[in-house]
Amino acid sequence: MARPYNFSAGPAAMPAEVLQQAAAEMLDWRGSGMSVMEMSHRGQEFGTILKTAEADLRELLAIPAHFRVLFMQGGGLAENAIVPLNLSRGEAVDFVVTGSWSQKSFKEARRYCTARVAASNEPDHHTSLPAPSTWQLGQDARYVHVCTNETINGIEMQELPDLRALGCDVPLVIDFSSHVASRPVDWSRVGAAFGGAQKNLGPAGLTLVVVREDLLGHAMQICPTAFDYKTVADNHSMYNTPPTFAIYMAGLTFQWLKRQTEGKLQGVAAMEARNIAKASLLYSYIDQSALYHNDVSVNCRSRMNVPFFLRDESRNDAFLSGAKSAGLLQLKGHKSVGGMRASIYNAMPIEGVQALVDYMRHFEKTQA
Repeated sequence: MARPYNFSAGPAAMPAEVLQQAAAEMLDWRGSGMSVMEMSHRGQEFGTILKTAEADLRELLAIPAHFRVLFMQGGGLAENAIVPLNLSRGEAVDFVVTGSWSQKSFKEARRYCTARVAASNEPDHHTSLPAPSTWQLGQDARYVHVCTNETINGIEMQELPDLRALGCDVPLVIDFSSHVASRPVDWSRVGAAFGGAQKNLGPAGLTLVVVREDLLGHAMQICPTAFDYKTVADNHSMYNTPPTFAIYMAGLTFQWLKRQTEGKLQGVAAMEARNIAKASLLYSYIDQSALYHNDVSVNCRSRMNVPFFLRDESRNDAFLSGAKSAGLLQLKGHKSVGGMRASIYNAMPIEGVQALVDYMRHFEKTQA
């Protein structure tokens, strides 16, 4: 029997190959006689897992040598505090508020620094992106924070802003939690990036931080030692016991990503092409439908998270019940916005998106 298609926003579906490999290695990792969950993080076995995971991630995302890769804990919400504790020096920081997650980041940062809203799409109900040319950026800012994919609102920055071109020579910090590894990253425009693993990289419990070396060593005195980026970097992500099993699972996912091909493309480039095709399939159907609608501006629609609404919301429960019976899971929208949401991360095959479109079409016809 085929597995259902899981459209959860996170923790999200993982590649079946990764789950099968983890199951096969559960009791005995490669002849060690131990499960990865039982290993000492200081032992040679886990050391190999950690080094391989970082090397594979660097290759996948083409991370330059002058950036450090940190495997941390706490998720994106913790990073909303950890980033300003490390990078703000208690001074001014500019935020571009484009949805629920960047709003949370802004509100949390106010506890540690002078957080300012440089631009906001709140007047548009988070359905568009303010053009970078309209951002009110200060030269005194320690960094500029953006969420490059808003999971709840379904908005994605299709291109990273070039702050230097805007006359602002400060680091750009990106929250790329929900679309990391779904497309390449232009590291020449980034000072630091962070994201929870539970959408595209692995299970919940692991947080990825990629930070430029020159930004290390400036943590505020109140920053907990375990959250000081320099301490974490100097100790190769093992100042405290890291989330060992989550790192192992992420490492398997990195290897799966490296094996992916789409025509002549490999790895993240292949995933980007595949993700464009998946999103186009779903949005195209929604746009021609008389029952469903998506209100996000076409030029900033997320490839990862597709919110949509039934024009007659009295049918919502029937839609979700029928979807579950059809093997289409976790389609209910976030409680703050309602409606539906299909998260179509890297592990979601195009067959799953086609199955969703087929069900939506059938539901629309039978409910007419």
